[in-house]
Amino acid sequence: MVDWRLPPARIDQLLAGAGRAGAASADDRDRAFARAIWSVVVEPGDGVAGLLIGVAGEIAAARFLLDQPTPRELVRLTSEEVDLRGATAALGRWLPRRSSVDVERSLEAAARCGARLLIPGDHDWPPGVDGLDRHAPVLLWSRGDASLLGRRGVAIVGARAATGYGEHVAMEFAAGLAARDVVVFSGGAYGIDGMAHRAALASGGATVAVLAGGIDRFYPAGHEALLRRVAGEGAVVSEAPCGAAPTRWRFLQRNRLIAAMADAVVVVEAGRRSGSLNTAAHAFDLGRPVGVVPGPITSASSAGCHRLLRERPAEVVTTPGEIMQLAFGFDGVVDDGDRPDDGDRRLSPGREHPLITRVVDALRPVRAQSVAELARAVGESPERIRAALGELALDGRASVDDGERWCGKRRERSSVPR
Repeated sequence: MVDWRLPPARIDQLLAGAGRAGAASADDRDRAFARAIWSVVVEPGDGVAGLLIGVAGEIAAARFLLDQPTPRELVRLTSEEVDLRGATAALGRWLPRRSSVDVERSLEAAARCGARLLIPGDHDWPPGVDGLDRHAPVLLWSRGDASLLGRRGVAIVGARAATGYGEHVAMEFAAGLAARDVVVFSGGAYGIDGMAHRAALASGGATVAVLAGGIDRFYPAGHEALLRRVAGEGAVVSEAPCGAAPTRWRFLQRNRLIAAMADAVVVVEAGRRSGSLNTAAHAFDLGRPVGVVPGPITSASSAGCHRLLRERPAEVVTTPGEIMQLAFGFDGVVDDGDRPDDGDRRLSPGREHPLITRVVDALRPVRAQSVAELARAVGESPERIRAALGELALDGRASVDDGERWCGKRRERSSVPR
């Protein structure tokens, strides 16, 4: 059992309030609490923290943070993938937030609002976010039906200052997707987001709102009633700890989660500087298909949509059926069912499974690693790592020596989200 500088009974009480009563093992308990510490310390998408956790494991990474961390030790723990300057900057970000009081407060706030803590490996953890690699969330907080996070879904996003045309299209799309048992993802904002959530709920479908702040304080305030209904009939999720306020940076990082959880992103309306363009950019980086609704050439609310069509490999979509073809390759009711026990997600044709991406990223072209080392780096079981390595060996992207240690081939890494 790890000494977290809090009584074990207190930690059990805090985790029980976050929906993790009766942890399967002491390791599960320690992993969850370690990630709760990291969620308070780092801003969403901190790549150095993600690298450290991926290489050392969340428990060892949190112990490093709580002891007497030095930049040189951080360089060593990350196998020198972080240089001394980057390590110094990272500790400068992290150490001022190193507070057990803040961790306790966030978990107590989660208990008060009925939030549930999810970590990688949990059954309801959305596998799509693993494609974010070192920028993946350290944990997620959810209210409502967390199983929706891993189901087939489409993100509908767009301008806050939406026109009547945009709101009508968003509602038609959301209702049509809901009728096909597709989860509608969006950001809970005014305009297109809110209309997409409302239409999905009105159609008896499932919808997920991804928030930029803590899910104990719904934002925007004008959507509190809507978001409470989403939490009651669908799900609300955030990587920010309870009590955290939404900021511009957190909104931008929230957009990467919307893109990662969905099978496709549809931009209904977007001005030239709309945050929806940021969501689309994350979708392109992740290999998610992007659909765009064209608007009048005189409308400022559609200028960003037209820019996407000119400059990026986006497709025009005008009906729910076209969105289905874009996301899944067919138009019909999806047969999602229960996810397989191994957590695999059904992917659109031609999209590589996130586990393969993560193993490729963990492999080194020169330094051979054992299956156990790769399992720790990736955060998956050795059995799943072996299966991924077998697939990579078949297409020449991995090789094994006589000691059953694996290397990757030298490669371009442009597909990794930055």
